[in-house]
Amino acid sequence: MVLNYIWAAFFLVAFAVALGRTVFCGDAGVWSEMMQGSFSAAALAFEVSLGLTGILSMWLGLMKIGERAGVIGFFGRLVSPLFCRLFPGVPKGHPAMGSIFMNVSANMLGLDNAATPMGLKAMQELQSLNKEKDKATDAMIMFLILNASGLCFIPISIMMYRAQAGAANPTDVFLPILLATFVSTLVGIVALCLKQRIRLADPVLLGWLGGMMAVIAAMVWVFSGMDGERVERYSGFIANFLLFSVIVGFLLAGMRKRLNMYETFIEGARDGFKTAVTIIPYLVAILVGIAVFRASGAMDMLTSWTRDAVAWLGCDTSWVEALPTALMKPLSGSGSRGLMIDLMNTYGADAFVSRVSAAIQGSTDTMFYVLAVYFGSVGVRKTRYAVGYALLADVSGSVAGVLAAYLFFG
Repeated sequence: MVLNYIWAAFFLVAFAVALGRTVFCGDAGVWSEMMQGSFSAAALAFEVSLGLTGILSMWLGLMKIGERAGVIGFFGRLVSPLFCRLFPGVPKGHPAMGSIFMNVSANMLGLDNAATPMGLKAMQELQSLNKEKDKATDAMIMFLILNASGLCFIPISIMMYRAQAGAANPTDVFLPILLATFVSTLVGIVALCLKQRIRLADPVLLGWLGGMMAVIAAMVWVFSGMDGERVERYSGFIANFLLFSVIVGFLLAGMRKRLNMYETFIEGARDGFKTAVTIIPYLVAILVGIAVFRASGAMDMLTSWTRDAVAWLGCDTSWVEALPTALMKPLSGSGSRGLMIDLMNTYGADAFVSRVSAAIQGSTDTMFYVLAVYFGSVGVRKTRYAVGYALLADVSGSVAGVLAAYLFFG
């Protein structure tokens, strides 16, 4: 229901802003811009789904091999102590546990193309436990928040964009992003545990969260002693080596089980194709609403008002130019990425505002995209409180990104 109101608000606010620009500024061209934006966004939604088709087919094919070979079940048992606390509605040993682990692991390594198919597989497994097929369960919402908060240990793509923009040290945003994305995930998990009445004082849960904090502290310590080139080289190697090792592990386990791996892969790949087709309408709805909102000028107005408010409070406004990245982040990953790149091109890759934008970009995933794709893939329309808590994680990550940038670069 919340998503329904937000989606409608995109169009209503865009209409009001465009009408104001026409009446008071004589800008009649805004209507053409909004219509062109809506057509382009609809085409983009189809292109995104089409691009996902091959990736989904490949990964769901591999996941099917891993599932039948018992590897997914092994991963599920590995993280069962933690996930049994976070997902109390999922039976112990259920295939969903392994799929969730694979998805979260891929996100941590910054492997978006691998994470999405694994996430869709996990959502399908969770839907098999759902008694009300059009309504999100508590487990689905927890899983969505884990994805929307986007915990990422190795932000390869952002470092690559900074290198292309001529940054003296493309990896200098690594630590601010790591801190921001951890804060986002921690806030999301704690808030949902309180909402779903999951006991935070559980020793196992505290142990896992403490372990994550220790891993992040260790990574900060190790990578802070390396130069930018070594950070980029080692982080990229670790992420891709681990991912390809998983693929090889699936195949070796399949051989050990004497599976017909080719036919098993084809069976899983067919599911990937069907899933890619299923999400098209949901992506069209979300991306068109976002495009109209942007084209109307509403986003620019919001940024301008925020700058004036920050200045009135007597606070530093150096970060405000990065605000559009924060506002666009939950709406459009490509849009926020484009805003980040535009700032780097305008002010320079090493400008403070460019670093703030990069920290915000890496702090969370694209919330509404995740919402549309994951819930849309299983036909869930009643998202309950998912949007509000995903926004909480998103805002927390953006604020943490700004503060971390001030801590390291201010």
